[in-house]
Amino acid sequence: MLGTGHGSVTKIYNTCFLLENDGETLLVDTGGGIQIVENLKKAGYKLTDIKNIFISHCHTDHFLGLCWFFKLVVMSYFKTDYKEKINIYCNKEVSKSISKLLSAVFPEELCNILKNNIIIHVLKDGETISIAGEEITFFDALSKSNDLYGFETILKSGKKLVFLGDEICNPILYGRIKDADYVMHEAFCMDSEQSVPQIVKEHHSTVKSVCEIMEPLNIKNLIIYHTEDSHKDKKKLYTKEAKQYFSNNVIVPNDLDVIDLD
Repeated sequence: MLGTGHGSVTKIYNTCFLLENDGETLLVDTGGGIQIVENLKKAGYKLTDIKNIFISHCHTDHFLGLCWFFKLVVMSYFKTDYKEKINIYCNKEVSKSISKLLSAVFPEELCNILKNNIIIHVLKDGETISIAGEEITFFDALSKSNDLYGFETILKSGKKLVFLGDEICNPILYGRIKDADYVMHEAFCMDSEQSVPQIVKEHHSTVKSVCEIMEPLNIKNLIIYHTEDSHKDKKKLYTKEAKQYFSNNVIVPNDLDVIDLD
């Protein structure tokens, strides 16, 4: 987990993570700032190790870190003999935003280098692609506010992992996630801390509300992320609230925590 915070955090980084399998990686989202570069380094990776990126949607805290990633990795093309292509998997809305971002913030010479070395794969709902040694199926998460994609994959262990993006799971998707071994779902705050704007309540969960949804779906392991950053003991507090409403295993990661999915 390179970051675990929601869009307004300052003490931790915005939610993004690496899915790694036998040395191959998929970077899922990039957060909103240059800290993506430092957190990759802290996790033991160089920018040039990242050849596959999935951007779930266009919100700043998931998308804008890509700008800083591009800004620094482009120098590897410009100054060295690095020639690896970077695959970016995203929906149509994100693809358009990437094109605008490149032309808006990079000098023409660097912009052309990036355009020649980035391969943008515009995803279709239900499309399955082999990435990092896994068959990953991307799907429309049916967001109420914007184009948001999630994904699911069957790991080599035979376990099913589902990533749902950063909004409340649409009930239409309950059948997709039922009985899954791992489900990644956002929780903006604990239920006792609902002093947040109504617009936040409409799109984000509390720990209690997501656990109440997941409990009857028989999720084996619930990974809670996209949280606030006001608690030093967030892991303990969130887990305590979660266990009141969810009987299986709860994982509340901090930034740079490693989750062993096997």
